[in-house]
Amino acid sequence: MCTLAKNWVREFYAARLKELYERGEFWEIKRILSPAGPRAVVEGKEVIVLASNNYLNLANDPRLKQAAIEAMEKYGWGPGAVWAIAGYHEILAELERKIAEFKKTEAGLFFPTGFAANAGTIPAIVDQGDLILSDQLNHGSIIDGVRLSKAEKIIYNHCDVADLEDKLRKAQGKYNKILIATDAVFSMDGDIAPLRDIAKLAEEFNAILYIDDAHGDGVLGDGHGTPAHFGVEDKVDIHMGTFSKALGSSGGMIGSDREIVEYIRNRARTWLLSTGPPPAVIAANIRAIEIIMSPEGRERIRRLHANAEYFRKGLHSLGFNTGKSQTPIIPTIIGDTKKTRELAKALFDEGVFVVPIVYPMVPRGTERIRNQVNADHTKEDLDKALAIYEKWGKKLGII
Repeated sequence: MCTLAKNWVREFYAARLKELYERGEFWEIKRILSPAGPRAVVEGKEVIVLASNNYLNLANDPRLKQAAIEAMEKYGWGPGAVWAIAGYHEILAELERKIAEFKKTEAGLFFPTGFAANAGTIPAIVDQGDLILSDQLNHGSIIDGVRLSKAEKIIYNHCDVADLEDKLRKAQGKYNKILIATDAVFSMDGDIAPLRDIAKLAEEFNAILYIDDAHGDGVLGDGHGTPAHFGVEDKVDIHMGTFSKALGSSGGMIGSDREIVEYIRNRARTWLLSTGPPPAVIAANIRAIEIIMSPEGRERIRRLHANAEYFRKGLHSLGFNTGKSQTPIIPTIIGDTKKTRELAKALFDEGVFVVPIVYPMVPRGTERIRNQVNADHTKEDLDKALAIYEKWGKKLGII
């Protein structure tokens, strides 16, 4: 095998990689050898999975698989080209109608990924002369979308309504449009944005409100998400979500008024220039929405929150710092890269799959393990995980 890069290029990145390993700031990606679920075979061993966004255990649901198979038989595998050029199968139009129903909006738009939805939509809807007010802990896809836009940006303190109001007041009369962009559920801490108060400010200051509800879809608001949880669906101008978490599939979505959706469809480069996923994925997404909006979906959500509450209380009673978690995302904040990695390794060795989250995913000094419970975890699963946490938390001097 030949080396393609120039020697100095290879040496430059080899040195940077060495620095990452020395600081412990690298991803050690594990191989999953079975379907995703509350339990799985990872690196050849059976483990309890606390590292997955598969909150409602739909990722291996036979109904999603059957829908995918039927769509593949009818439409084939690949879409052929980007939708804007080659057109799209009728099944995509059906999915976009389902997105609108799910988000309770006039229209829906499907993107190949959730990242593409944020990275494409935000630059499409703001321009030079506009302002984006972005929460301090927003997801990287929002951050990249903001960077790709020509608008000016100001960061407001995390979930700080008073700071947001102050910045909105100071911005009045200086910009053509103001966009407030925030995660609804924050992926590293599991806390929830105060959407009722943010929506009130957006209305008062005539700002566009953009909500990323990736971790709220299928989890809050009887499954319809965080705006539904707070009763402010009609106060949100642009709803963003994803199929890759509670819905157990893949892709991103936007819900809004018909004219706004069509404008985004015609301006978002990540939609216009991306080949869509196979029709099989689109069919599975339709089925996932149908399940979540059914009585069965609400029962899964009830079990999910019961498990989350049980596990959060268990960790807290052992003396772990679970931050401000209000959702099935439950961090154990260690604050030290080495100990975080040691604890994650010990948990995996004893049958619990978790992932250490270190800089740059979180600020230095807030290193943690992010636990994500599943609606179909049993009490025995969670008790086993808690027992191992207790054992190694004490051994490592964390609790």
